[in-house]
This record gives sequence, structure tokens and C-alpha cells, in this order.
Amino acid sequence: MIELEAIRKRYLRPSGEPGADYVEAVAGVTLRIERGDFIAITGTSGSGKSTLMNILGLLDRPSSGRYSFNGEDVASLGVTEQARFRNERVGFVFQAFHLLPRTSALENVELPLLYSNRAQIDGLGKRALEAVGLADRIQHTPSELSGGQQQRVAIARALVNEPDLLLADEPTGNLDQQSASEVMEILGKLNADGKTIVVVTHDHAIAAHAKRIVRIENGRLQ
Repeated sequence: MIELEAIRKRYLRPSGEPGADYVEAVAGVTLRIERGDFIAITGTSGSGKSTLMNILGLLDRPSSGRYSFNGEDVASLGVTEQARFRNERVGFVFQAFHLLPRTSALENVELPLLYSNRAQIDGLGKRALEAVGLADRIQHTPSELSGGQQQRVAIARALVNEPDLLLADEPTGNLDQQSASEVMEILGKLNADGKTIVVVTHDHAIAAHAKRIVRIENGRLQ
């Protein structure tokens, strides 16, 4: 489904900082992700794993290289086309839940539908919450939910547009061990149902839930 070929991402170094003129956060990564895969990208802080995830989700554009998604060169899409691609094809889950505090779980989950081109959206939010085991919490606000439940709402929000790819950046970083395990079990079930998932994590116990582990250091796959 996804082919990265010689992907590089360079950032200009702040003026006055010693060293080369630029920092290479991702240095020639080539990676293939099959439909239905469950991959964990691991590495230390600053290794380039989050930058690589941002490129996969079109939150960042590579400096060079080729990114093919279902045969389409998506790295060269314009800003509007990339925004549409993210909304329709990719679901995002972050360490911080990014939920709107004064709205219900259902309203949070339905937010991406406001920007979709779907002809029929009724019931999609409720179905996504049922998929993460929160059918009885749809009218609760984030302050009425535990950290693990908030992250499950965030997963439901990522699923509501039925994306081809689910990207999770340190999805258990703000959770206790039990809640983290529950979240990973949900991701495992979603993968068993056919969802393609990429998790970025520094936690080896979390990475062990994936089918395949990819390690990145200094911007290069190990």
C-alpha cells in the first residue's frame, strides 16, 4: 500500500548554531508497508521517528525521495489535495488526546465528518465509539472520562472516516500501564479486522504488540 523510496527530510539549522547548514532528520529511508500491516517504528528521542510519521501522514513534505500511496505519488500533491488526502485516507492518534473539552465524546468523534465529502454520515460517530468499547460514554465530556477512555475517543475520531491508514504517535505516552495495554489491545483488534496501523513509540513493550518492528536512529533505518 505504501512505498517510501530514499526519503530525506532536511531542516535549516538555526543561525549561529555550530555544524552544517542543515539537519537531516530523515536520511534516505526506504520502506514498504503492506495493506493490513501493523508496524511499530521505534527509536530514541530525536532519532527521526516522528518526522517519518509526519511524512507518512502528509503533515510534512519530504525534501527528496518518492512516496507512493496505492500507486499515487502523494508527496507532490498540492496543499488542498494533501488536506483532502489526510481527511479521507489517514487517521491520526497523538500522545495528547486533543479533545475539545466542552463537547461530548460523540461530538469530538464526529468533528472530522464536518470536513468530509460523504453523502451519508449519520451513525458513523456512534459506530466508531462502539468499535473502541465506549458505546455507553457517547454523551460524556472529556473531563468525565479517564485518560484511557479519552485516548479511545481519539482513536474513534481517527476511525470515523474509515481511513486506509491509522497513524499513532506515542499513543500510550500519557497513560498508566493498564490503560496502555487496553489501548494496544484495541489497536490489535482493529488490525485483526484489516486496518493498516503504524505506531511510533520508544517503549519496547508497546512495540511488541506490532507484527513488525522498524528501528530508526539518526534518521536511518537499522
